[in-house]
Amino acid sequence: MSGISGSGIVLASNSASRKAMLEAAGVAFEARPAEVDERALEAEMEGAEPAEVAQALAAAKAAAVADSRIVLGSDSLVEVGGRRFDKPASREEAAEHLRFFSGKVMTLHSAAALARDGQIIWVGSDFARLRMRELGEDFIAAYLDAEWPAVSYCVGVFRIEGPGVQLFDSIMGDQFTVLGMPLLQVLGALREEGVLAS
Repeated sequence: MSGISGSGIVLASNSASRKAMLEAAGVAFEARPAEVDERALEAEMEGAEPAEVAQALAAAKAAAVADSRIVLGSDSLVEVGGRRFDKPASREEAAEHLRFFSGKVMTLHSAAALARDGQIIWVGSDFARLRMRELGEDFIAAYLDAEWPAVSYCVGVFRIEGPGVQLFDSIMGDQFTVLGMPLLQVLGALREEGVLAS
């Protein structure tokens, strides 16, 4: 991928939204998904704050891809009603999540980390609050007809850049954070590291 940056970075993810954000921002990158056991790391951090878990997962992904270039790892976690939610494992679980989210405020934590040669050199995070409207069963069924399995890769069971926007009454927070990465912080860190022109 070409971009405003010179040598570019490695994105430790195959996320379509994260790739689209970097492309739109003019950051040259190579996507190389990290092999990280996310559930095992979450289990180790049982009781930790969601923001801390998201940061740890982002750092683990960045550190897992050894490269002399800057490696960017990122992760998002959803918290609703005091419970943390992962990506739905099935359409049935996606429907259960949506029923639980209905009428509640969702806190979405997005974190990012930079590594070089397997060593973490920067970590950042942000959060957004999204108020989900009351969802009817017919809507949930029709929504999943249209969006499954695409939303199986999304915490919160939505793509805000697609029909997922219909789930919400209001959103408080940075649009990039909602898309899955605190992009402005990442760009600032890349400038500090000399990857992007300042």
